[in-house]
Amino acid sequence: MRCVIISGSPDCDVAFVKSAIKNEDYIICADKGYQYAVQAGIKPNLVVGDFDSCDIEVSGDFDIITLQTHKDDTDTMHAIDVALEKGYKDFLLLGAVGGRFDHTFANISALQHIHQKGANGLISSENEVIQYLSVGKKIFENLKGITFSIFPFGCPKVCLSISGAEYPLNKGCLESSVPMGISNIFNSDFGVVEIYDGNAIIILNNNI
Repeated sequence: MRCVIISGSPDCDVAFVKSAIKNEDYIICADKGYQYAVQAGIKPNLVVGDFDSCDIEVSGDFDIITLQTHKDDTDTMHAIDVALEKGYKDFLLLGAVGGRFDHTFANISALQHIHQKGANGLISSENEVIQYLSVGKKIFENLKGITFSIFPFGCPKVCLSISGAEYPLNKGCLESSVPMGISNIFNSDFGVVEIYDGNAIIILNNNI
């Protein structure tokens, strides 16, 4: 099963959150994410947080983990680790982008943490999908016309090939100091990104 974590971005689109969740998902709300779940009519399985940003009382027929306000990880990261301990390998993070950029960056960093623990993770919003990519081949199907950007993440450069795109690349390198990977477009229903060395994030833009 998939674990869906609803985080507390002030830019969270409640209607999108509702549309993204499936009946069989295990749902964790991180702090203000609970407020968005209530607005969407979604019952969580677990709520985690120090509740410094949630404006409503957290109560109901679900588990609650209350955290200290002074702690070493974010509410979302704690939720991820709880789900990893429960054995989940497939993660979808909602309400995880927008508002404070440091929170957005922390949530993108959490995708790398998920990968390092042997699981897969996505951040999704009404505007974009963000994935962490490591060495290996990733196939993107039925995305013709979708704009995407690729940047090195957690490393000085990423060496890769890109095919099925307006700007293909054959065993080239993207450096962290030069954002050449921005605004490419899939021009085929079968796009491939193959990474040979380094790590990257790919951002798929839904609204462009």
